[in-house]
Parts: sequence; structure tokens; C-alpha cells
Amino acid sequence: MLVTEKIEATALPHAATKRVVAKTGQRHTRIDGPLKVCGLADFPGDVSFAGMAHAALAVSAIARGRMTSIMRSAAQAMPGVLMILTHEEVGDAIGPVDHLMGGGWANSSWRPLASPEIRYAGQIVAMVVAETAEVATAAAAALRFGYAGQSPVASLADPRCTTEPLSEVSAEHHDRRKGDLDAALARAAVCVDARYTTPIQHHNPIELPSTTCIWDGDDLTVYEPTRYIGAAQHGLAAQLGLDPARVRVISRFIGGHFGSKLALSQHTAICALAARRLGRPVRLEVSRRDQFTVANHRTETHHRLRLGAAGDGRLIGLGHDAATVSSRFDDFAMEGTDVSTALYGVETVAAEERLGRVDRNTPGPMRAPPEVPFLFALESAVDELAHALKIDPVELRRRNDTAVDPVTGKAFTTRPLMRCFDAAAAAFDWSRRSQQPRATLRDGWWVGHGCAAAARPAKIGPVALRLTQDQSGAVHVETAHHEIGNGLYTLLATIASERLGVPIDRVTVSLGDTALPPAGISGGSSTTTSLANALSDACTALLRQPQGARAVRLDWLPPGAKPGALDDLHAGHIKLLTLPEDKLAWAFGAHMVEVHVHAATGEVRVQRHVGAFAAGRVLNPLTARGQYLGGMVWGVGSALHEKTEVDPRTGVYMNRDLAEYLVPTAADIGEQVVIMVPDEDMAVNSQGVKGLGELGIIGVAAAVANGVFNATGVRVRDLPVRVEDTLG
Repeated sequence: MLVTEKIEATALPHAATKRVVAKTGQRHTRIDGPLKVCGLADFPGDVSFAGMAHAALAVSAIARGRMTSIMRSAAQAMPGVLMILTHEEVGDAIGPVDHLMGGGWANSSWRPLASPEIRYAGQIVAMVVAETAEVATAAAAALRFGYAGQSPVASLADPRCTTEPLSEVSAEHHDRRKGDLDAALARAAVCVDARYTTPIQHHNPIELPSTTCIWDGDDLTVYEPTRYIGAAQHGLAAQLGLDPARVRVISRFIGGHFGSKLALSQHTAICALAARRLGRPVRLEVSRRDQFTVANHRTETHHRLRLGAAGDGRLIGLGHDAATVSSRFDDFAMEGTDVSTALYGVETVAAEERLGRVDRNTPGPMRAPPEVPFLFALESAVDELAHALKIDPVELRRRNDTAVDPVTGKAFTTRPLMRCFDAAAAAFDWSRRSQQPRATLRDGWWVGHGCAAAARPAKIGPVALRLTQDQSGAVHVETAHHEIGNGLYTLLATIASERLGVPIDRVTVSLGDTALPPAGISGGSSTTTSLANALSDACTALLRQPQGARAVRLDWLPPGAKPGALDDLHAGHIKLLTLPEDKLAWAFGAHMVEVHVHAATGEVRVQRHVGAFAAGRVLNPLTARGQYLGGMVWGVGSALHEKTEVDPRTGVYMNRDLAEYLVPTAADIGEQVVIMVPDEDMAVNSQGVKGLGELGIIGVAAAVANGVFNATGVRVRDLPVRVEDTLG
């Protein structure tokens, strides 16, 4: 029987009780906090409907080849099994869509049940639907498949993995060059020429991917945690041959994504197809092991850094060659040399980025996608140069600070990098650092200090929202944007309260529903930047209307953006912009860490960590501090713990669980201090906001590796830093 219940877009019940007008720039607790801690927040995976069936996935055991047989009798015989979908049942029932970064809507353009072809280990090869999740899981495990396999290219380290210039893959990419690098390095007093690598990493949010699909005639409602609700709506409509207006996606809260849950997932259309054929709601929760391949990941990167400096430390030449990989069917590339070659003043620059192809699932964004690996390489090389020059690493950065991009000559809107280093140094007591490695042994631990810079260009995007005020003065803010844990409900309520002069408990907010005005992607640290400016303008427009019941429906375009960006927003296409085009608007930071390395075992611990950040105007210092701390913790994980191991023979991810994919726990984190450095920048946008959600992780891995060198004299250039590395 089809479910016909109508689900209305609901506003968040308000937790604020004080009738006070809120102010941006002050600390505000989350208005949705009580709902979350009491288990009352409606996450997509929590929904349940009468007659709901449950689904489970079966995935490929090989990385390359074809399926030759399916043995399903044992699974079909299990009581409660309702349906088994493989390529034999699906085929072209699910249409193709392009990757989000290629003008489409999906996290992968590959249709896993369109044919018997296998393109990566962990590819979906079947979905089983049953009366209970337990039966579905058991039946999926009982399926047996025959394969005709080929030897896969598993990683960038495989000699068979050939790379091509990224400029030949993407017409928009241009390698940055200025002057003759070889000649510059030849006349440098000191040079560094080193290679660095970063590993495959997976996001592993606590909330797993899930989908619940309900049909009402030809109308489809989907509950799914996604950070791009519009792409999920339009992509699903294209896959199933529906008008997008007939597809509704609801995702009011997300239990973390960090770059995963990107747009339309491969399993969503399969779940919707099963629900339609059964005439019942169907829910799928992806397992921890399967989310390693159903979702995306941060791909491995290889870097060669060449730095040359005069005797006084002035940079003469900088070369950055970098290689990343993508799947064989999608062109996803992390472009990072635009940041690494513009961070410091240098006379000569040469960068080249290359892309390789592997037999794995398509990678995707992971918190500060290019800056984390690319600045690990750069900031490690800068530390090596400082040591060779016998110059304090902070002082070396000061001597090469710049107000303009050395390649384009564009000026920075603000340049508070050294103010971040000065604030961090004062709090950390950096002046006590020994320039000589392996100088301090304390209670059996070598003690060292390391530092690194953080930098990230500010992003902004178009916004659609509706702002209403009723006769009683109550205000309602509506947009399909996503609450990903960053405090968006609170932020929007605060801005509306302040701008309209209404007590915050009189403001309600509705998010995460395609029935609302469309939303762009929650990513690129762009959500606050975009919505703060758009809502401020909407409040101004509302105040121009006569008092009483009034409303504004706003399609907001950032100043300087092309009008077509709004068309992309309404069509569910990604559109993040770097504005103004004639300047560089960046957020900056500085990390300083105290690293302890056990003299006998090589164990590494980060005992103290100071992060100082300048990211424009901070709207809520309380939630901003939480964002920074979370990034700093993740940075420690990136430095010391996280690495997805791939079998070079089979292309299979080997540590697909939280027992073997290491992430830091509370016991791994020492003292942390966050400093917010004032950064008044009205050139970036009218609200002076730059976004800060990803800034805290950038540079941490380099600071830790540099601290390990200062403690032990061992230079680690391949992440993560492990015990065997520090023992020399």
C-alpha cells in the first residue's frame, strides 16, 4: 500500500526563553542544543513509517572486471526477504547523471547496477529488501557472485599509474609560473628539494549514510543526510525520469559530514526504485564498512617542493609539483598550488599539477580538500629551509610575508598572517624553543616545538530564502540550507533578531527541505558567508515595508557574481565563487605545537597546541571556537593517525572500520588554546565574513611533523607520522 501521509516543512522549536534581542559577535548557545542532547532532533535516519521495509547492500569483492554469475537461492529462501535487485533487475531503469564537479549532481557518475561491469572494490552489486534490517543484512551476506577479474591499479604509488597534466583534464586549470625557476635556484644560497606524501583518508562521520524513500503516486519523498539537498533532488529526478518538483528531499539535521554526503549518492535511486516496485517505504542504512566506497574520500597526494633562498632568508624560487588521483570514470581533482605558491612573497614560481587514474571509487572533498595536503608539503619544506638557514621558522615567514600574490600581483584584502603568528607565539611562549633538534629530554620523552601557517580563500555563493513577519511580530526564516553541526539555526535566528530588533525567542528557522527556497552546497566554508549577507539584505528589504504582516522572498546574488549563478542554484548545480575577482580574500591562521616523542618506544604525543586564526568578522565566538577546536583535533588525527590502507594487489580498502581506521580520542589530545585574531575586512563582502569551518585543520600536520623533527632530529615527510618513523 502506498503511503499518502503529507509531511509539512516544520520550523525548529525554539529553545531560547529570554526575551532579548540577540547580537552578532557575542556568544550564543545553540537554540537547537536541547533537541540534540535530549534525542529530539529529527535526523533523517531516525524516521519510521508504517509498513516500512529495510534494505542492505552487497558489494564487489574485486576492483576490476565483470560479474559472471549470481547465486541468490540461499538469500531468496530466507523468511522475510521481499526483493533482490542486481544489474539484471535494474539495468537502465536508473538513468545516468554526471558528477557534481562535472556539471551534474552526483558524487559519482558510475551506475553500479547498470551492467555486470566492476570498476572498483566495494561497488554496489546488489540491494536486498526485507521485512527487517537484520534479515536484509543476512540475505545480502548470503548472496554469492562469480567474477572474471583483472589486475587493478590500486594507488598513485603503483608504477602502472600514469599521470597527465591537470591542465589537459580541466580547461579551467592553469599551472602558475613566473620567471625561470631553475636559474633562480642555481643562484640561491640555500635550497631545499624534498618529496612529501599524504595518504588516502576517509571522513567517517558518526552518522552513517542512510536513505528512506516514500512514494505517493508519482511523488517521491526522500529522507537522507546530504549537504547538497538541491543536487540530490535534481539528480534523483534525472535518474528516475521525474519532474524535480515531484521529488522532495528532507535533511533537517546532519550528524557530521566533513565533506562526505556529497550531493546525490549512488544508493539513493536504487532505494527509491525498490520502494516504488514494492509499493512500500524502504529504508537503507549503509554499514560502516560500505560507507568507505559508497561515500567519497580524500585521495592520496605526492609532492615535490623546491625552495631557494638568499642568505638572509628571502625566497628566490618556489617550485611545487603535485600529483593526485581520481577514478577512471570521473575527473575529480584537488587544485592546491594556487594557495601554496601565493602564500609567501617569492621572485620565481613554477607549479605543475598532474592527475592519475586508479581502479577505486571517485574521491571527493574532505575538510579543506586541497589546503590540508598541499600546505603540509609547503610548510614542511619551509621548516626545512629555516633549519638549513639557521633562522627561526616564524622569522623566516615574517621575512617573506607579502601583501600581494607574487604571480598575479593581486592584493590581499587583508593580510593578518603574521599577527596570527605573533598572537600564537605569545600564548605559546615560542621564544623558549630550541633551534637545535634533540635538545630537550624530559622524563624519557624528547620534547620539540613546531609551527605552520594556515590559509584558505574565502568562498561565497548565491542564496534563496524567505523572510516573514506576522502581525504579532514573530519572524520566520526559511531556506533549504543544511544544519551540519555548525550552528546554522542559531546563526540565522541571531541575525534576524539583531537586524529586525525582535527578541530571539520570537524567531523561528526552517532548514533542510527542498519544499523551502533552494539551497546551495554546504561546503567550502561558504554557508555562513553566503547566508549572513543574504539574510542581512532580506532584513533590510523587510524593514522597508509597512509594519504589520510582511514578507520578503529573496534570490540573492553576491556582488560581482554573474546572473547565471542563480540559475545554477535553482537547477541544483554547484556554484561557489571566490570574490572579489580582482583581489585575494583569504582567512589565515598559525599553529604552534609541543610534541613529545618517547625515547624508547617512539610514541608521539601533542601535549600543547595553540591555534591563532583571523577569518574576518566572527558572528558567534562560541560556535566558532568549537569549529576551530574540531579542526585542530582533526589535524592531529591527520598528522598521527588517519590512513586508509589499500591492498596493492586487489585494490581493496583493508581497514574499513573504526577499530583499524585510527582517529584521535580524548586521550590523544593535550591542551588546546584557540585565539581569534581581529580581522576587519569589508572588502570581502558587506558583512566582513570569510568562513572558518575548515581553517582549523590546515597546517596542523606540518606543525606536528616539524615538532617531531625539533624533538628528535628525524624529518618525517610521509603522513601519518608513526612510531617506526620516529625511531630513525
